[in-house]
Amino acid sequence: MEGLEVTVLLGLTILVGTLIAPRVRLALPLVLVLLGLLLGFVPELREVQLPPETVLLLFLPVILFWESLTTSLRSIRRDFRYILPMSTLLVVASAFAVAGIGVLFGMPWEVALILGAAVAPPDATAVAALGRLLPRRMFMKLKAESLTNDGTALVLYAIAVSLALGGQVTPLSVTWDVLVSYVGGVAAGVAVAAIAYLLLRRMSSTIVINVTLLLVPFSAFLVAEMVHASGVLAVVVAGLIVAWVSPRVTTAASRRQADAAWPFGVFLLNGALFVLIGLEVQYVVHEVPPSVIGRLVLITLAVWATLLVVRYLFQLLNVLFQGRPSARPAPGSRSRARLVSTVAGMRGAVSLAIALSVPTTVTEGGAIAGRDEIVLVTAGVILLSLLAQAPMLPALVRWARFPVDHAEAEEFELAERAISGAALAALDDLAAEHGVGAEVRDHVRAEGYRNLEFANARTLAREQALIDAEAEALDDMLGEPDPLGIGGEEGTGEPEPDGGVGGAVDPESSDGTVLQMIATSADVDLAQRSPLIRHEEHTRLKLALLDRKREVLLGLRSAGTVDDLVVRRISARLDLEQVRLQGIEEFD
Repeated sequence: MEGLEVTVLLGLTILVGTLIAPRVRLALPLVLVLLGLLLGFVPELREVQLPPETVLLLFLPVILFWESLTTSLRSIRRDFRYILPMSTLLVVASAFAVAGIGVLFGMPWEVALILGAAVAPPDATAVAALGRLLPRRMFMKLKAESLTNDGTALVLYAIAVSLALGGQVTPLSVTWDVLVSYVGGVAAGVAVAAIAYLLLRRMSSTIVINVTLLLVPFSAFLVAEMVHASGVLAVVVAGLIVAWVSPRVTTAASRRQADAAWPFGVFLLNGALFVLIGLEVQYVVHEVPPSVIGRLVLITLAVWATLLVVRYLFQLLNVLFQGRPSARPAPGSRSRARLVSTVAGMRGAVSLAIALSVPTTVTEGGAIAGRDEIVLVTAGVILLSLLAQAPMLPALVRWARFPVDHAEAEEFELAERAISGAALAALDDLAAEHGVGAEVRDHVRAEGYRNLEFANARTLAREQALIDAEAEALDDMLGEPDPLGIGGEEGTGEPEPDGGVGGAVDPESSDGTVLQMIATSADVDLAQRSPLIRHEEHTRLKLALLDRKREVLLGLRSAGTVDDLVVRRISARLDLEQVRLQGIEEFD
């Protein structure tokens, strides 16, 4: 099939899957894989093959960069002692355990190790798509692990391929490969992010800023590949740095545009990958001789089960790397958390890309033994992850009965009140600095107090709702009615920010004729231009207050008081308000 036909087909499949998934109550990635399997029954569609370098060089940099931008750096620092062994030692343990299974089923040792390297790392795209049902901290730990473990897997893959091709591998060469992969990947990511920072500081155009950001993941990946380091790790490091410095070197309009464009693009790329996984499964099934299908199915099941067991057991050992918990956990909560984390560690596009990257030839005339088996087993493990683990995850999370985490809501409310209070405290100074009159200043002050009262009321309403819920649960436990009516059907709904429903009614005609005459006529008295003057003063003062709020918000982030994701939420609202005041930037 031609490239345009494939593009249209993938787009239609993603559209159909997006429409079907809510109706059948299945996760969208699972629906897309099933649609890919159905499309694979058509011989012409089954021949659609995505080159592995396309996944590694086109899909993954964009997807991983976006996941890095939306990852909490504070969470990574806090749980680093958990994330590091899970992204390195666990990958090695999983790869060798899978290699042992492969040898038991008759695979050559080198081929079995290639298979182990391919299926060892949980995939960031699958985790991001299916793991948001998890508690916030567990999701961030799993996401950070899946963003960084690909470097270990690719080093193992390179070693295994070298062995399969007859190369010599020594402990010194392995150590050197690991150092180059990790140190080189981190260095490449830091270097590209530093260059991007210097460039972004000198830019003000929305389109130029976002084109620069789009080049960051590809540049980081390219630089890392040039020095034979981990391109995946370079993209992740660059993304984390850009996420930290972005509020200071980009504009509100550029951030609003990026926040709209990146999720859409990543959604399309993710959807296309899951459809192609289904097609690839059909392709390799038809390529492998029927006589060995049964054996490969057994290997696939054994490898999938081995990955789950190794992950669960390693989490038991990983407790040694962590400090004492700040609070004593509830009985059995750790075991339930380990089980949920085990099921949530799903395989995806990176595993398939590694399997497809296996060389097709050793010399001019000989094909590498076992390549088709590696691809089929890897695709089967990915399929089992999506078909078995994904549907199991929601029920498992409900069974685990994780306590409700209110930390994000509390930090959000704290930050809102802190920035509003700081803006009000600086109002007089800012008004004097920008030449704003007393009338506009007092109007903005009243508006600020209303917003602060709303933030306080929202906090009190949430706390009261928690108290009501606890009281209702206690009443249900005791089997007695609630005589005071606490926790009834009447909710503590949040008040409208404007203090009511609907907007103000303009007593004048709705076509704005009167306002147009006052605003544009050159014959009226100068005093009648006061609405324009007040509007300009109001805009200047509001923009100065927004700058003050951002300064305080970033200070809370730097101090670790507020999480990066909370800062991102509030910054998006501040950016939207600034764009409303300034208007959309015009560019050629």
